[in-house]
Amino acid sequence: MLRFEQLSFWEHQQYLHNNTFVIVGAGLVGMSTALSLKSRFPNEKILILERGYLPTGASTKNAGFACFGSPTELNDDLQHIPKEKVWETVELRLKGLELLKNRVGLSQMNYKNCGSWDLIGPNDIALNADFLAQLNLEMLHRFGLKEVYKIDPEFQQKFGFQGYHTAYFNAHEGSIDTGLLMATLYKQCVLADIQFLFATEVENWSASEQNVLIQTAHGQIETQHLFLCTNGFAQQFFADELRPARAQVLLTKPLKHSISGTFHADRGYYYFRDIGPRILLGGGRHLDFDTETTTHFEQNLLVRQALVDKLTREILPGQHFEIEQEWSGIMGVGAQKKPIIRSLNKNVHAGVRMGGMGIAIGTAVGDALSKLV
Repeated sequence: MLRFEQLSFWEHQQYLHNNTFVIVGAGLVGMSTALSLKSRFPNEKILILERGYLPTGASTKNAGFACFGSPTELNDDLQHIPKEKVWETVELRLKGLELLKNRVGLSQMNYKNCGSWDLIGPNDIALNADFLAQLNLEMLHRFGLKEVYKIDPEFQQKFGFQGYHTAYFNAHEGSIDTGLLMATLYKQCVLADIQFLFATEVENWSASEQNVLIQTAHGQIETQHLFLCTNGFAQQFFADELRPARAQVLLTKPLKHSISGTFHADRGYYYFRDIGPRILLGGGRHLDFDTETTTHFEQNLLVRQALVDKLTREILPGQHFEIEQEWSGIMGVGAQKKPIIRSLNKNVHAGVRMGGMGIAIGTAVGDALSKLV
């Protein structure tokens, strides 16, 4: 691959010279940041650098859940995180989803308001009715959402699951087509005259009072402001606040099923949905946290077997199925679920730690990040 010094005058002028803003990461947060910057500074030049030929982290590899918090996840969070911090994060998720819908449009990401179910397994204790009522009061008073969570007594008959004794339904959540969403955002960036350099990994950077010098695998680029939007790959800058988290996903071959919607189990550590005649199932990293704290995309056979077992025993009991595809994505998590939106110095800014909720909060993080300059 050519180094920058081997490029033509025209290529230098178009891509490398006079970039006011350079963004690292062409995922949801990176492109959202670019579009928000372009809205604020329409005459400034913006370049997005991406180390892969597609976004490398989780933006094109997630399950496509447009969600803001299952009741068992919120119950778990409220036991470990201060109450106001939990609700600030929920508020950001709701705001982010609204911003995303307005920017992209429902049809351009195939948004379906299919609802979600939080499933309670045989070894799990159902939530206290008073706690569920309190969650609904909080949702109403804080966000104006009525009757968000309720018990669905008919979920077993509707979906044919086995091994779950209770399900909490949320009519306000939905699903998207992740690939269509990212393709739409890319088109919007191109139409806004935002430039991309794919297969260009950032190795280092140094900032002065006036600019930032970015060292890539192909040479050096100069910019006034650098934005780090690499989520789980940003641990080197936030060693005590962020760690990578690998999420594995399986997709079945087409089969006959009665599943429709998005589903969580075990505090959100498992999640599945229908994609037409296929079933997508992901998660299980809590079975082996140490191994899954990684930026490598290899398969964890322990987690994979657990996903297959869950499909066999609980989600598709008595049905023959075959796995058609499997992949993994890299998330960014930490002790706090609220994302990091921060200036590292006058010219370098970061929007990372999506906490597995990139679809919900990515647009809001990009918008907030753009306002740091």
